[in-house]
Amino acid sequence: MKKVLLIASIAWLAAVGTPALAPIAGVGAVQARQLPDFADLAEKAGPAVVNIRTTERVKEGAAPPQRPQMPEGMEEGDPFFEFFRRFFPPNQRPQPRGRGPGDEVPRGVGSGFVISADGYLLTNHHVVEGADEIYVTFTDKRELKGRLVGSDRRTDVALVKVEATGLPHLPIGNPTRLRVGEWVMAIGSPFGLDNTVTAGIVSAKGRDTGDYLPFIQTDVAVNPGNSGGPLLNLAGEVVGINSQIYSRTGGFMGISFAIPIDEAMRVADQLRDTGRVTRGRIGVGIAEVTKDVAEALSLQRASGALVRSVEAGSPAERGGVEVGDIITRFDGRPIERSSDLPRLV
Repeated sequence: MKKVLLIASIAWLAAVGTPALAPIAGVGAVQARQLPDFADLAEKAGPAVVNIRTTERVKEGAAPPQRPQMPEGMEEGDPFFEFFRRFFPPNQRPQPRGRGPGDEVPRGVGSGFVISADGYLLTNHHVVEGADEIYVTFTDKRELKGRLVGSDRRTDVALVKVEATGLPHLPIGNPTRLRVGEWVMAIGSPFGLDNTVTAGIVSAKGRDTGDYLPFIQTDVAVNPGNSGGPLLNLAGEVVGINSQIYSRTGGFMGISFAIPIDEAMRVADQLRDTGRVTRGRIGVGIAEVTKDVAEALSLQRASGALVRSVEAGSPAERGGVEVGDIITRFDGRPIERSSDLPRLV
């Protein structure tokens, strides 16, 4: 009977046609007003975002990187040299001829942003790792040498200092207030294209990629060269440092990850004070508390960090922690996911 009624309904619609849909007055204008204005945001934040390029010196007795050489007679002043510098990945760019020990060769490019008027800026550890020289280029085309204050491989955060004052700098936001679905914007230098602006939404929060960091996942277009650039909220505040992408091709596939700026600033403060990061250690191996584990242990919810190993003589062992325990709080603060514990320690 249902099948007959369905067929009859379709036949009736075909006979009488579908009524014309009248536009709802004002809806388009309302929707347009609700869309964010990235133009003002980009104009205000752009001057505080920098391009970072790094070089390494050819060591005595070491061969320079094996890359194609520029055609005979083409050197750094040639327009085609600039084309190769800007649009080829660092490890594929043809090199000027005659490079020998002590000469600088390009190592990599990335992005960064100024966090204080006196010249401190943040970028990724992997952008400056292994560099002998760091060059920082501003939107007004000034290029200054940067000094690496310190970097931290674990969080992929690096602090660089340039000798300048009165620099435009970005305000620091609170990433814990971000909501999934909220608009965000990135500025960086993908493939060497300085101050490229892209935008999208927060796709997820607290995403664990195995680095014990609660990454902000977005669909903002991020490509090689964006690393180290800021992720901004609509108030123009930095909420993250663009760091990783999920990709099977090496290019953007709709998933990018940013380091929450509160985590990065904790690292930056230590780097500025001591040049290195010191972390606590309790001596446990941990795993996520899954739904099955929670049910097996009669827990009301799957949260906390499951202890899977305890080091002999460690603070954890001396404190009575055993394999199979679940750590739900540390220093009075709740542990929702296993990745929360290393950050709090």
